[in-house]
Amino acid sequence: MKFTRRALTVGLTTAALLAASFPAVAQAAPPVTEAAAVAPTVVNLFNINDFHGRIDANTVKWAGTVEGLRASAGESNSLFLAAGDNVSASLFASASQNDQPTIDVLNALGLNASSDGNHEFDKGYDDLINRIIGNPRNAEWDYLGANVYLKGTSTPAQQEYSIFTVDGIKIGVIGAVTAETPSLVSPGGITQIDIGDPVAAVNRVADQLTDGNTANGEADVLVAEYHEGATVGSDVGGTLASNLAINGPFTSIVNNTSAKVSVLFTGHTHQLYAWDAPVPGQAGVTRPVLQTGSYGSNIGDVALSIDPTTKKVLSYTAKNVPRVTTDDATLVATYPRVAQVKTITDAALAQAAVIGNKVVGHVGADITTAYLNGTRDDRGSESTLGNLVANALRDGLSSADRGGAQIGVVNPGGLRAELLYGTDGSVTYAQANAVLPFVNNLWTLSLTGAQFKAVLEQMWQPATASRPFLDLGLSDNVSYTIDPAAAAGSHITSITVDGKPIDPSASYRIGTFSFLGTGGDNFTEFTKATDVKDTGLLDRDVWIDYLTAKSPVDPSFARRGVVVTGLPGDVTAGSPVSFGVSKLDLTSLGSPANASVTATIDGQNVGTYPVTSGAATIAFTVPDRLVGAKTLTLVASPSKTTVTIALNVAKKPTAKGTVVLDPATVRAGGTVDVKLAAWDPATKLAVTLDGKKVKSVITDQKGAATVQLNLSRGVKVGAHRVTATTPDAVSTSATLTVTRFCVPYPGKKAAPGPYLQWLIAVILGHAC
Repeated sequence: MKFTRRALTVGLTTAALLAASFPAVAQAAPPVTEAAAVAPTVVNLFNINDFHGRIDANTVKWAGTVEGLRASAGESNSLFLAAGDNVSASLFASASQNDQPTIDVLNALGLNASSDGNHEFDKGYDDLINRIIGNPRNAEWDYLGANVYLKGTSTPAQQEYSIFTVDGIKIGVIGAVTAETPSLVSPGGITQIDIGDPVAAVNRVADQLTDGNTANGEADVLVAEYHEGATVGSDVGGTLASNLAINGPFTSIVNNTSAKVSVLFTGHTHQLYAWDAPVPGQAGVTRPVLQTGSYGSNIGDVALSIDPTTKKVLSYTAKNVPRVTTDDATLVATYPRVAQVKTITDAALAQAAVIGNKVVGHVGADITTAYLNGTRDDRGSESTLGNLVANALRDGLSSADRGGAQIGVVNPGGLRAELLYGTDGSVTYAQANAVLPFVNNLWTLSLTGAQFKAVLEQMWQPATASRPFLDLGLSDNVSYTIDPAAAAGSHITSITVDGKPIDPSASYRIGTFSFLGTGGDNFTEFTKATDVKDTGLLDRDVWIDYLTAKSPVDPSFARRGVVVTGLPGDVTAGSPVSFGVSKLDLTSLGSPANASVTATIDGQNVGTYPVTSGAATIAFTVPDRLVGAKTLTLVASPSKTTVTIALNVAKKPTAKGTVVLDPATVRAGGTVDVKLAAWDPATKLAVTLDGKKVKSVITDQKGAATVQLNLSRGVKVGAHRVTATTPDAVSTSATLTVTRFCVPYPGKKAAPGPYLQWLIAVILGHAC
């Protein structure tokens, strides 16, 4: 398969214009060589990433930002580039028209080249090649995928690079998409291709473009467009060093991309940064690595100062330029391309409004994704929106004809907008659609309890993933506990479904997106499911039906997953229990800070504890009378976050009392009081003489009792053992000494009967 490369030739601008265009900013540069005898050539690279079809009220201002930078820097010395995900996961105005408005806007702005993004493959490889790129041409810019190969081969499946001549400098742009793409799109859409290592592909093409063989294309300066990036941007506390320490795909980009590449544009992770990255093998030399955030909020701006003779980069500046706030009319009047963008945008918004402005439901308050440092879409945290969508999937797929879903499961990356209350809580078709813009089919499938646990374990992503953790949205009949410090595969310490501990061998019906059902986002356990049913229903339609039927919908601030450290399991009645709970609070907008958590065992209150920053220490004594399988329930207030923990309660050990004999020595045929002291109240006791049962008694409420033991005349003389034993075999004993049987002299004034007995005893030798 052969692809042609386009060349763009632009002219020289004045030194004065260049100086005005690039004020001094933090920069790093190799020293200027003697060869730089003439004024350097400055090439301006303007970049976007993860635009995702943002056709809305900001589109004209975004376009105005691009055009303003071009005008300031000199259009003839500029390239407009992108790092992928230009389309899909789009706003309604674009999504409802198959992203054609976005393609038209980027054409109008003269986008020169873009790497593939994983979202360019959302509808499959054929869709990218035959509709987005198109033949005849639809997207007029070059879509680049150096690490996209025909299945089972090393043959490029599409254009790998473009070369643009800018004021005599050949700029080679190489594009590569994240290696995670197969786990981020429906596998059925990319069966014709393989996705390779992006860094290896960029390095391979970099060598090709600098090997001196003009037949393969030659470039003076190389730029890499990676649809992959750092995990934490500088605006939320990230640094180059901290991101490199994560040792993920971004680390490989920075450390392993060939030193022949002068600029590293990145994307995919929606982070904001412009850092000076060390060039491998060149001490003290850096190159820019940059990402613009997402959704057209910033334009990346890299200016390369290049020796026109040696064609070497002498220095650079790199920054992100926020979207301007200039009024649209001024921008339209100033820049012809912006006027075209406004025409396209207005038409798209008008067409979308026909159905998009219809109110389909209401919310009682904001229902959103998780927030981190004031920014939405923290995919590492549970959210009110994700859990609500999971409820919609469960309820919408619960009927037998739709597969009988018992549990709804939602991937956080599928949530692309918020449900905000606004002025009256109304939710339009467009707003609801914006939450789930991918138009996935909905599936129901069966997983065992053990497999469902494995799905939750896969929230901890592979080491190669851009995001180390993805917090699934779950329907409100599921809760679970977490030990983040546990070994891989053992993080999930308990799961409760419909108020009962999950049965590892039982089958549970799951309702989810086809994206997850096919193993998307590295949740490969779904691919082992049985009885898989494609309902034929679209996520958008079931979601909107749910909002309509349930309106007004209020956010639930109850978490599904809570961290429990020192998880109790086997406990003993009467014994102390202590453990920690944390992550009780959500971070979605409006989420309350929990103040207390109440613990009950099978409904019996065992304590209420203060919560600070979402954490509490639970400490109580297990009630004395509990025994067997019990459920410990924690309910946080005011969020109503509920944690259920299965307990196996062993019976409280019986307190071992004492046996006191009165008298301790007695003749055969006499009586003795067996006094039982300090036994557990209401415990049934069995009293034995030398192992033979004498009598069973129940002690009184003070833990003491007395049994009168009558000895037969035939009992042997000597030591005997009197023992008291509880039903659980706790016993204690005392020694009873028995003397020979004899009849004592009754006294001179004894009645005739006792006196006669004594006389007979005298005759028989039993008198004493």
